[in-house]
Amino acid sequence: MAQRALPLPAARLGRAVRTAGAPTAVSGVVLLLPDGEADSHRRPSPLSYALQLPLARTLARAGQEDGLAAHVVRYRCRGWNATDAQLAADARWAVDEVVRRYGDVPICLAGHGMGGRAALRAGGHDAVGSVLAMAPWLPDSSTDEPEPVKHLLGRQVLLVHGTNDARTDPELSFRLAERAKKANRDTCRFEVHSDGHGLRQHRAEVAALATDFVRGSLFGRAYARPVADALAAPPPLGLRMPLAAGFGRSLRD
Repeated sequence: MAQRALPLPAARLGRAVRTAGAPTAVSGVVLLLPDGEADSHRRPSPLSYALQLPLARTLARAGQEDGLAAHVVRYRCRGWNATDAQLAADARWAVDEVVRRYGDVPICLAGHGMGGRAALRAGGHDAVGSVLAMAPWLPDSSTDEPEPVKHLLGRQVLLVHGTNDARTDPELSFRLAERAKKANRDTCRFEVHSDGHGLRQHRAEVAALATDFVRGSLFGRAYARPVADALAAPPPLGLRMPLAAGFGRSLRD
């Protein structure tokens, strides 16, 4: 007898990542969206979820005095699946759930790989104020329908991509950033030279960049000079901003 396939789980938020001593009240939320696949109805990858936890902890620790809570989103399945755009739908559900739990607090969507695409696509939700897309997987707009960008108007948008990414083409994220910048001037993009899809070679700098952007966009803190310059610069300068070695250390000095 053929076994019946188990139903896919519902999307849900992982446990809130907060640090000891953080204020009881949550004043802002960052939703981390794991990587996924272009086409798959398999259950979500536990590894992709786990890979987002270190960044969630870093963000929660840095934003504890601001009342920041970080959640990693658990998708229904691991695939985008063409026009179903399931990961983006799960991201929008997660935003609704944050509003239900915490009320009217600022929300940042921060995604990696296919999660970066989900963050950009779901960034038009009324409750979302900022989007961070790390090594986003994007379709080739020269052959496929381009990703929408006009819905990002009014949001702070940061893309970051390794120049040696062999899985997601960094040139495609540049092209999207170009189109997004025309619709929304509060868009910038950083390049991590010699790094790959996982952004592991310069993990500390990427985490520092993410922390600076999330705290600045959610709580109105001043951006570090490179981020402020990238947002203010006209294309292509603000869309090919190099992420300098030691970025995180320079903020502590």
